[in-house]
Amino acid sequence: MRKVLIANRGEIAVRIMRTCKDLGIKTVAVYSEADRNATHVKLADEAVCIGPPPSNQSYLLENEIIKAAKLTKADGIHPGYGFLSENASFANKVKRYKIKFIGPNSRAIEIMGNKLAAKDTVAKFGVPMVPGTDKAISNIKAAKKVAAEIKLPILIKAAAGGGGKGMRIVNKMEDFEEQMKRAVSEAKSAFGNGSVFIEKYIKSPRHIEIQILADAHGNVVHLFERECSIQRRHQKVIEEAPSSILTPELREKMGHCAINVAKSCKYVGAGTVEFLLDNKMNFYFLEMNTRLQVEHPVTEQITGVDLVKEQINIADGKKISFKQEDLLINGHAIELRVYAEDPSENFLPATGSLNIYQPPKGLGVRVDDGHEEGMDIPVYYDPLMAKLITYGKDRKEAINRMKRAISEYKISGVANTLLFGDFVMNNKDFIKGTFDTHFVEKHFKPKFLNKEDKNKAMIAVYIAGLLSNEHIAKGTKFQLDKQENWKKSRVIY
Repeated sequence: MRKVLIANRGEIAVRIMRTCKDLGIKTVAVYSEADRNATHVKLADEAVCIGPPPSNQSYLLENEIIKAAKLTKADGIHPGYGFLSENASFANKVKRYKIKFIGPNSRAIEIMGNKLAAKDTVAKFGVPMVPGTDKAISNIKAAKKVAAEIKLPILIKAAAGGGGKGMRIVNKMEDFEEQMKRAVSEAKSAFGNGSVFIEKYIKSPRHIEIQILADAHGNVVHLFERECSIQRRHQKVIEEAPSSILTPELREKMGHCAINVAKSCKYVGAGTVEFLLDNKMNFYFLEMNTRLQVEHPVTEQITGVDLVKEQINIADGKKISFKQEDLLINGHAIELRVYAEDPSENFLPATGSLNIYQPPKGLGVRVDDGHEEGMDIPVYYDPLMAKLITYGKDRKEAINRMKRAISEYKISGVANTLLFGDFVMNNKDFIKGTFDTHFVEKHFKPKFLNKEDKNKAMIAVYIAGLLSNEHIAKGTKFQLDKQENWKKSRVIY
């Protein structure tokens, strides 16, 4: 490939462009009118405006993106994640226009995009499954019978989609009918498909995922696991690699199952197989994401593999550049998703202008972002601003570097998740590795951040008082008292 169009925006578009430049490949950005001055547009060799700000009038328009690729004579299209990355129709259309889709084939996307089809496909390869139905269910009476057989609590889940939508936990049988109706309604609204199925609800699980790569020559490898249990609203906020809980034997077993999942749908490209791990160390297949994951940098840090480079080479017909036995876990990496959200308001999405934006630097720190100081955070897209990744020789060093990096990361004008990340890094259960997917509900309360907010307010008043002092007007020098509260103050609002 000589030229690649990135059908995405923000930090992932920037991330892909950097690897393309490393490979000597020209890049094409597409952008909405809201992103005219965005970083990914500035970094690209060419850029094409594809529509108004709303994503359904721009980044989700298959024909406009393909038109842009034809106009700029791009050889390939990388969809990133989100938007059209798991759209089988788009993958098919790209192929029909003789452009290389940097992702799996449409059949794999279709199978793994439907949880019931995925379960049916991978079950034939001996992959462990959570007890429950293997078909969509709509009859309330029949559904109640299944629930009674596998015993409460149970989980009602949408067959299509993800991100916690169309998902309901049932703890009492008298709540079953109402929760099922809600799950069906939410699934229809979110995915246009009201199909639901029932699974045994795994209490206090860990969310463990395995990164895989597969090429068109029959080679499939896994690149170890990522721990993704720190979540809010069923969506990840902090990830790390490797997990603090997996033994070498369990890692090998889960990796083997992930490879079988890829083989079950003749997968080609980069993908992620997600599992639930219960408190008895039993694991169960959850789903497969047929794209690059947001948290892929932690895998890159511990393996030294550029996953985007491998994606591009695989799409170009090349073999994976290494074998399974070549891979080793080297050190530990942690990623904090820096969302434009307010943790003190139940992670409510935020907008505004980045009055101050200064990412941290230094040994073991990586920042994947797509924003610059002075830019606005638009209301139209996912609130992810950046990914802060730290790496160390072990988990302790990675945590300490994350604390340091958070303290140096300066953001003003937009509420964000940095202080929440700092809370997690200092939490004793996180440090010990004794946590699960309910970490936020169990350990975090918005009031935990208020103390630091008060410290900053006190310091602001103190500085204002100093500035109004007549001695300042005369040019008298002063030095701020280096008390502990001052050390805690950071320009993070």
